[in-house]
Amino acid sequence: MGQIVSNIGSYMTYLAITIWAWQITGSATALALVGFFTILSRILVSPFAGVIVDRFNRKYLMMLGDSVAAILTIVLLLLYLTENLQIWHLYLTGLINGGFVQIQELAYSSSIAMMVPKHQYARASSIGSLVEYGPFVFSPALVGILYPITGLVGILTIDTMTFAVAIASLLFVNIPQPSQSDDNSHNQTIWQQVIFGLNYILTKPGLSGLLVATSLFWFMYQLGTAIYEPMILARTGGNSAVFSNVTSAAGVGGVFGAVAIGIWGGPQRRIKGIVIGLVGVSLSRTVFGLGQIPLIWVIAQFCSSLSFPLLGSSETALWLTKVAPNLQGRVFATRRVFGLTTSALAYLIAGPLADYIFEPAFAPGGKLAAIFGGFFGTGKGAGMALLYEINALCLLLLGYAVYTLPMLRNVEDIVPDHDASIK
Repeated sequence: MGQIVSNIGSYMTYLAITIWAWQITGSATALALVGFFTILSRILVSPFAGVIVDRFNRKYLMMLGDSVAAILTIVLLLLYLTENLQIWHLYLTGLINGGFVQIQELAYSSSIAMMVPKHQYARASSIGSLVEYGPFVFSPALVGILYPITGLVGILTIDTMTFAVAIASLLFVNIPQPSQSDDNSHNQTIWQQVIFGLNYILTKPGLSGLLVATSLFWFMYQLGTAIYEPMILARTGGNSAVFSNVTSAAGVGGVFGAVAIGIWGGPQRRIKGIVIGLVGVSLSRTVFGLGQIPLIWVIAQFCSSLSFPLLGSSETALWLTKVAPNLQGRVFATRRVFGLTTSALAYLIAGPLADYIFEPAFAPGGKLAAIFGGFFGTGKGAGMALLYEINALCLLLLGYAVYTLPMLRNVEDIVPDHDASIK
């Protein structure tokens, strides 16, 4: 609950900053670079973050992440009040904050196995999705109301206060630490500890195949995400109300999906949940890319986010089941490195693809306007819609590959549970 409150403030800031940056730049590349620099620092920190999470108190690491984010929000507020805020400041603060967010998220995800029994992993992971999707419900509405009145100052001030709630809530939560009795990493060099996660995954072909599939997923998913916001703003003339409504629909869908998995628990075969969730996300995005009116965007975004908790909780539960708790920090860090690297690449190329290739091709007289104009329209945002559609179809192909490849379909049988020898 503390993290939900904090994330409501953080997402309010993100939305307000996105609107502000679009107003002063009108560039998809500028917005995508904010995400790129945040992910870049997470990539650089992630291998070491795994070692840190497996060695130090995870509760204090979570508190550290919130504290750094609060300080950086105050810095942005002061820069704005003194009329010195520039777009590169967002890149720099994202670069700093991303590393601490990575440590915080690893500490959070690695604590699940210490707090709930194995058969509840999917439920716990899905309820954890509320931390991600809950803010989508409230933040856009609050920004839509407050941003025209208070501007960036009011949003950043609220965000600062929400961090205090998150830190205070952690003080009252008991987060057990994993036992180190069967871990010989204290005798390893720092480099051996850093690459431990990669070596661990490579010795288990099923997990390595799953790692490749999820890395491809994050590349395709983030390529679409990087242009999703500028596409809506471009097609609506910068209408913040439509932008907020579509984002809220994503939050409502995610909350419904998370609660449903929390009640149901997901399929016993986790790979089945991954495939169904992946297909649901890709089909919803296919409809979104073809849509040209807010109602279709709202429905498609709701359905996409509705499918995501099933996908995410199933994958997380699978990894939690296969990796021992005292190793999860380093192994999960390796997962994040691969996923974040492909995500960073997606953010890096999405903006230029949109601004310099797809958007000009849909301008009046453009090369693609005559071919695809009947499907996506013409003018601002149409080129990004085609790029988004290509991305959605690639996600659908990935779902088919996961379902048909034996290494992935049978990963739960190929890789034993981490406690199998105890039974």
